Amino acid sequence: MEFIKGFTFGWMSRKGDFKKPEAKESLRLLKERTNTDYVIISLAALQDGAHTTVVDYTGDHMVADEELIDMINYARELGLKVILKPTVNCKDGTWRAHINFFDLDVPCEPKWKDWFKSYTEYQMHYAKIAQDTKCEMFIVGCEMVQTERREKEWRALIEEVRTVYAGPITYNTDKYQEGNVKWWDAVDVISSSGYYPIDDWENQLERIENIIKPYNKPFFFAEAGCPSRSNSPYVPNDWGLEGETDMKAQEAYYKVMFEKAGQKEWVRGFGLWDWKALLHKEEEAEQNDDYAVYGKPAEKVIKEFYAAK
Repeated sequence: MEFIKGFTFGWMSRKGDFKKPEAKESLRLLKERTNTDYVIISLAALQDGAHTTVVDYTGDHMVADEELIDMINYARELGLKVILKPTVNCKDGTWRAHINFFDLDVPCEPKWKDWFKSYTEYQMHYAKIAQDTKCEMFIVGCEMVQTERREKEWRALIEEVRTVYAGPITYNTDKYQEGNVKWWDAVDVISSSGYYPIDDWENQLERIENIIKPYNKPFFFAEAGCPSRSNSPYVPNDWGLEGETDMKAQEAYYKVMFEKAGQKEWVRGFGLWDWKALLHKEEEAEQNDDYAVYGKPAEKVIKEFYAAK
């Protein structure tokens, strides 16, 4: 597999956002300013809570199919390759890693079979779009830790997706969970979220390599990044961490991550987190403490690393 010089784009975009001229300009700037060649378009369906079984992908919280397809086509015009990543959030704010049900069916309680039925319908809808638009890869889920033990259901879902999508499929497990997924043989590419502490990359890379080696499949970090906030390099997964805005902290994190992971031939790329469809103003970058890198020192680090790959 070629090295994925990737960036997640459009997370939390709503209906109509991709129609805005600013969104296409954002995608153009992403390619120009970071040397990205893979854009991971990430979608956020909604379910009411972690223990509800209906996944809603038809409301105004989702970009419409026609604007998604138009954005994919525009990415092609820019020379970008596209990975489609339909994932899910909970309306009540619970992180999707906690979506969970009883392992044994209980009358009057929500059931795994109902959730997987709804989630599979969601995945199939976008797998068909991925096939029609010739997306280079399809990501069937992200950081859904409690669901991962449901091996039979995940295997069935992946088989179903393969009936409509002919490209490579991956699943994006969460940080530290690479060994938790027992069905890596069912996907074509192994991926995880690389939000590891700045001083622990060597240990984590060694651990991951030992886990994935028996599968003999390519691996990449489908997510990775760090807020521009003091102390965030030590807990880059904590988007709510309190701290001062700190451009150098984010810059240092990217330098170390690329230095350590870049030495490993088996790490076949990144889907960095994240680049908004509707960007903040560049002159306001110094006040932005989010994962965004637009207009920040980390942006140049990324551009140089991707240019060298």
